[in-house]
Amino acid sequence: MEPFKLVRAQNNATAIAAATSKDTKFIAGGTNIIDLMKLYIETPKQLVDITGLNLNQIETQADGSIKIGALVKNTTVAYHPAITKQFPMLSEAILSGATAQLRNMASVGGNLLQRPRCYYFYDTAFPCNKREPGTGCSAIPGYNRNHAVLGTTENCIATHPSDMCVPMAALGATIQVQTAKGVRSIPFNDFYIIPGKTPQYETILRPGELITSVTLPNLPFAAKSHYLKVRDRASYEFALTSAAVALDIANGKINNSRIALGGVATKPWRSLAAEKVLNGASANAQTFKAAADAAMADAKPHKYNAFKIELAKRTIVRALETVGGMV
Repeated sequence: MEPFKLVRAQNNATAIAAATSKDTKFIAGGTNIIDLMKLYIETPKQLVDITGLNLNQIETQADGSIKIGALVKNTTVAYHPAITKQFPMLSEAILSGATAQLRNMASVGGNLLQRPRCYYFYDTAFPCNKREPGTGCSAIPGYNRNHAVLGTTENCIATHPSDMCVPMAALGATIQVQTAKGVRSIPFNDFYIIPGKTPQYETILRPGELITSVTLPNLPFAAKSHYLKVRDRASYEFALTSAAVALDIANGKINNSRIALGGVATKPWRSLAAEKVLNGASANAQTFKAAADAAMADAKPHKYNAFKIELAKRTIVRALETVGGMV
């Protein structure tokens, strides 16, 4: 790693003041950024240590929503009683990702900001539009078995790596961000950017903006939910496909639903198309299959990852069957 300056922030304001340059990065658990620095993909001139900030609480709000501080460790979220009771798919997603050691270090805010999963992005010997815009995407003509089939462009097909973010997308979480001018709340689906003309950016965050918390809405039917992850091995591995599903079923009819996908898209992918098929329909195999087909209707495969489309459909159906059986 190249030399850098480390600044320890005493409060939110000093953290933001120290990080107004694009050459400055925040660091908490460091489980992603340190690896990127070792590989010379991230080369910040300054790191702002935010581990001392008061952002490590999980609080149930008056309206029943749950606010999770950006510095709460992934392990803490996964085992928190309110999360396991109200949002089991979030707990399942976190526990399916990384190792216990990484979950003990990784923060919620850091998980939101993970860089993409792509071996060409991580290997500086290959051109990559995320590292150097305009140089091309090596994955498109290359070995793209693990890459995205949804939300792709001619500039990038890298997969978003997070498990945690998939149920958060399904739930319609809100991300709170503090800036020098105040606080703003960002709907989860608006936070991430599909790699268009600026593939080097994955989120709408600007330099000096600090994620302070994530709020999960009061969604009672999410108590019956499930996260299903399909991967090459049962141990520590990224998803080939995954699905976060919640269903509100009464008398055999689906009144409401939430579906988001992981492992197949350039961002955590909430499928409104699948939800449209489910809502108001009967909870049966035919409906579940139709929802899966709708979710993957716009998928664009490349040479080595076409199998993901059928695999994702089966993942969705299995997750729906699981939640449907909980009723």
